[in-house]
Amino acid sequence: MNYLCISDDVRLGENVRLSRFINLYGCSIGDNTKIGAFVEIQKNAVVGKNCKISSHTFICEGVTLEDGVFIGHGVTFINDTYPLAVNPDGTLQTETDWSVEPTRVRKGASIGSGSTILSNVTIGENALVGAGSVVTRDVPPGVIVAGNPAKIVRKVRK
Repeated sequence: MNYLCISDDVRLGENVRLSRFINLYGCSIGDNTKIGAFVEIQKNAVVGKNCKISSHTFICEGVTLEDGVFIGHGVTFINDTYPLAVNPDGTLQTETDWSVEPTRVRKGASIGSGSTILSNVTIGENALVGAGSVVTRDVPPGVIVAGNPAKIVRKVRK
């Protein structure tokens, strides 16, 4: 047994490498991407080509990772600014009771282990999010951010 939970509606590119204990449904994964163990990627999430998603990461609906993105261990994405379990009348909320708020990680960006990325943000091309950061607003291209909330530390040196 490979311990993979991959629904029939997942679109996998060529040469995608999947570790054990993953859960993929309704998402799209680009060519040559590597996904570590204990990763969940929800419906309507898009992962580009040549990405690396490390273990214990959660990528929810509404997240787009462009090509060449690195996601460290235990990264969590959020897709709702004000999550609620129930409606005002006490009934359990369903998909029709709220709207997905998108998040985009641009080409070549890297997100360090243990980071949390809130909804409605864009992480710019080749930006780097330091480990353990909480990203609450857009990150410009080519900078390093760190902290809670994440703030610009400096430009990326190459």
